[in-house]
Amino acid sequence: MTPPAISSTEFKPAPPPDTVHKAIIFDNVSIGFEDLTVLDGVSFELNRGETKVILGVAGAGKSIMLKMCLGLVKPDSGHIYVLGHDVTTMKEDELFDLRSKVGIIFQESALFDSLTVRDNVAFRLKEEKHPEAEVEARVREALRFVELEPAIDKFPSQLSGGMRRRVGIARAIITHPEALLYDSPTGGLDPITSTTIVELIMKQRDVAKTSALLVSHRLQDGFMLATHYYDPATSSMKPVDGKPMHDVRTSFMVLREGKVIFSGTGVELGAVDDPYIREYIS
Repeated sequence: MTPPAISSTEFKPAPPPDTVHKAIIFDNVSIGFEDLTVLDGVSFELNRGETKVILGVAGAGKSIMLKMCLGLVKPDSGHIYVLGHDVTTMKEDELFDLRSKVGIIFQESALFDSLTVRDNVAFRLKEEKHPEAEVEARVREALRFVELEPAIDKFPSQLSGGMRRRVGIARAIITHPEALLYDSPTGGLDPITSTTIVELIMKQRDVAKTSALLVSHRLQDGFMLATHYYDPATSSMKPVDGKPMHDVRTSFMVLREGKVIFSGTGVELGAVDDPYIREYIS
């Protein structure tokens, strides 16, 4: 018997991902270690110029996502697109070029103790052999952005935890990256210092228009980003006060046991009725 003809409308291939308007795309990404599933079919998109706050308990898979964006860890299945490139299929030399367009800020800053603030911030530019005059100018520009230029000749041991975190941000933005990855940037800091770091993240979002993934254990950091904007005229952050919430370009994602259980705006997160999420945000 001749099989029935297949309609031309059936089995259409999936459309290619929108890498023009999206900075980062996770497409059905899964990864596990030994018998532990860390991420299970995770899919999400980060718009260009947007900051996405990733929430979840310890072990939910938040930090591993940042490493996967840089190609440091490969998924067991699925695809990850960063700035239009499928990092799951790229070779190491190709990843090296891509990483120059992506900055990462670690919770512990990961500064070189033997180097001054100047040399820590300049490290990548010196590796790329930029002219000394250009390096000096860009180091000072980055330190001015984080309001830390007077500390240029100090060593990390002479800085507070918050100052070291700000140096880490300066080092990450010195290459003018198209995307930033923040790994618990306010972890272990007091509330006042945490607010200073969040204001710098907001400044990067609103002034430089940088796309960012922000892993955090502090819900208040995310809500501050979603309800405030950075005002260059006063060099300070201000409450939204009636501005459309989408204008602040901040969204939220909640992970639980390797799956995305929420993705949306701050307003939607505050209104969700899922018992687990209600308990988490309370």
